[in-house]
Amino acid sequence: MTSNLQLPIIDMAPYLTPAATPEQVAARKAVSGALHDACLRFGFFYLDISTYVDPLVPDELAALARDFFHLPQEVKDRISLTKQDNARGPSLSQASLRVQPTRFTYLQDTSASKRTLRTERRADNHEGLDFYRPVEQPDRARPLWGENQYPPDSDVPGFRAKYELWVEKMKILGLIERFCSSIWHVIDALVMAIGLGLTSEEWQELRAQVDDSFWVMRAIGYPPLPDDHDGFSCGAHKDYGCLTFLYADPTPSALQVFLQQPGAVADAAPLAGLPVEQWDAEGVWINADPIPGCVVCNIGEMWEIWSAGLYKSTLHRVIHRSSNYRVSIPFFFEPNFDAMIKPLAAAKRIRGDTAPEPEPVSYGEISLSNLICSLTRSTGAFLMKKVGNNFTTGKGKYDS
Repeated sequence: MTSNLQLPIIDMAPYLTPAATPEQVAARKAVSGALHDACLRFGFFYLDISTYVDPLVPDELAALARDFFHLPQEVKDRISLTKQDNARGPSLSQASLRVQPTRFTYLQDTSASKRTLRTERRADNHEGLDFYRPVEQPDRARPLWGENQYPPDSDVPGFRAKYELWVEKMKILGLIERFCSSIWHVIDALVMAIGLGLTSEEWQELRAQVDDSFWVMRAIGYPPLPDDHDGFSCGAHKDYGCLTFLYADPTPSALQVFLQQPGAVADAAPLAGLPVEQWDAEGVWINADPIPGCVVCNIGEMWEIWSAGLYKSTLHRVIHRSSNYRVSIPFFFEPNFDAMIKPLAAAKRIRGDTAPEPEPVSYGEISLSNLICSLTRSTGAFLMKKVGNNFTTGKGKYDS
């Protein structure tokens, strides 16, 4: 089956060069409007960054990751998760397949005429190599105390140097720093969109929540799903953070996005042997195939909170049935570790919400699926629970 539903492609070039003319200012406003519309309608979109990143660079990163994943297991074990903080390093082989704790499935509650969420627990079929923002003073008594573990040049020449350069590129794209006083990036473009209408003071307050981003980066390897596998390469989930920038190799029909669109026609045909993840919802899974010169960008649940529910974090999954070994490199641009996330005043004005602000509540204390737009939450507390559930070796370690 085919679908006329396609994720929008947004060219970020106007925000990556100085705006000195009225035409350039107008071009930025057009980008802001396109981002706002994409977040309202999809929560997923393509960012054309071909004027910012040489397309050969992410291809080289994918090749380096593939080289690492193809090393003998005993070589990969030299930088195992257990040698650091159970978060930084590789999660490899059948022994450390990730179990998704938040596999969302929409169910129709006919008695209450509302949708509820159900979780399923299935092993994902992929391996990863994970990196986090370095901590200034590693302390074993604190979570995420460790240092990032890169394959040494003797095993994968150039891995660390090239990946650290990519981190700097993605940090700039996200917002963390400006390399020119008149250059602004994705978050700036979003909050300056006409649809949100933040004041200058509100804009500065939001920037202060992300100016020291606790970023996360993964290199992920996907072997083809075995015919008898009863799960997914990566099961349906929503990203919990702020923005995700995803580069993936050219493998088609792997990444799929769930769009709740009435009357939509599925682009991703049902695959034999896979369990149903989603039903009784007006929408379909569509393929989000790689586009040269672009990264796939999606908003996480923290933007859903900031926008008071105007923007939706969207379910997505990976089903890799091709014969090749697929590689993707997601960069998660997150708020500051100690940021307290709450609905933006501008978003509440749009919704006509006059309720008083609640007392701050830690992410680890409640489920993100409850009252998602009305609570103030700590980024770090919720991150700890996510990290603890992502890997077999770390499961339960950071539960609170």
